[in-house]
Amino acid sequence: MTPSTDHLSDKQLRSIAEATARINLWHGSVRSGKTISSLLRFLLAVRRAPASGLILIVGRSLATIERNVIEPLQDPELFSDTAAEVHHTRGATTAVVLGRVVHLIGASDSRSEGRLRGLTASIAYADEVTLLPEAFFTQLLARLSVPGAILIGTTNPDGPRHWLKAKYLDRQHELDLASWHFKLADNPALSPAYVKALSAEYTGLWRRRMILGEWVVAEGAIFDMYDEQQHVVDELPPMRRYWVGIDYGTANPFSALLLGLGDDDRLYVVSEWRHDSRAAHRQMTDAQYSRAVRDWLGELDVTPEWTFIDPSAASYSTQLWADGHPGVTRAVNDVIDGIRSVSNALDADLLRIHRSCEGLLGELPNYVWSEEAAARGEDKPVKKDDHSVDALRYVIHSTAHEWRPLLTHAA
Repeated sequence: MTPSTDHLSDKQLRSIAEATARINLWHGSVRSGKTISSLLRFLLAVRRAPASGLILIVGRSLATIERNVIEPLQDPELFSDTAAEVHHTRGATTAVVLGRVVHLIGASDSRSEGRLRGLTASIAYADEVTLLPEAFFTQLLARLSVPGAILIGTTNPDGPRHWLKAKYLDRQHELDLASWHFKLADNPALSPAYVKALSAEYTGLWRRRMILGEWVVAEGAIFDMYDEQQHVVDELPPMRRYWVGIDYGTANPFSALLLGLGDDDRLYVVSEWRHDSRAAHRQMTDAQYSRAVRDWLGELDVTPEWTFIDPSAASYSTQLWADGHPGVTRAVNDVIDGIRSVSNALDADLLRIHRSCEGLLGELPNYVWSEEAAARGEDKPVKKDDHSVDALRYVIHSTAHEWRPLLTHAA
């Protein structure tokens, strides 16, 4: 059923053997070996499952379940003896694992809890537990009512006030719960080159969580690695590629940033166009914004490959298309992942900003984590004076696949 035990650490083997509690949680850094351990334990549970009670796999969405759970289970290099016994049609809400029907349930918000009502389950595998709504997880435990029912879950760390940490892991001695904390060094299968590359992709808060496996709070300045002396420049090298990021606003400021990839393999915020209707005492229409942005780029003699726009600004995107602006597309608006991308680029000294970008330079030092959200166990920035920062996040994160290989070189 399993890969050779030569490829598993003593810690992995011990966690599999000891996972006999009602709730079993593997938590820690990315690629630390926790997922393979939990999946092996899941296969053992399925093999021994009673005839009564459903078998469930839950996750943030069906797509993440397929990517994080089903695809590894079907990989013959990971599970040489059982991969052929895992059958699933992409998009289907069931799979067959070792001859048993397994139900796949996505839980994107608190309303997902209703999908569990009325079920009776004997086994539940939970992927990335911290991303599940608390109400869903609570209901999931209630559905595990068959004698000997078991939950097997994995997660990367979040803040120390997250409900999973505060209500379950910190109360382990009070509950029928077993847990194992993994660090990157606990995975013997990783090469030093891969560990170096992976470590370069995380910085600050995310390095502590995703590489060191710590449950740490998001507090203070978000871009605490930002240093005006290091990151702000007065001169720019020749650029070989350009992209634009736009945060749309009517009553709030409108900000457009031009990002360039320099011949020195660094990213540069080359220029900023910004309109604050309150300061100017004049609002602009979509057509006027379109003309202003195209005039700004024309003066710079730049045609960007792509223009990444605030996804909520559908009418403005339509206007740009109608006006013949090339490469208009929706920005990737995953706030936390976008913040991490900007942090990585700043920390690796891969991103620099021209001194003329006054709006962005004014916002960066004051972009902070919300203390109120942290008290609820959530990571959220304070939603204030963030328009140019949002434009930066849009263009940096939306192009991350283009520049991320440079991180290893910079590390």
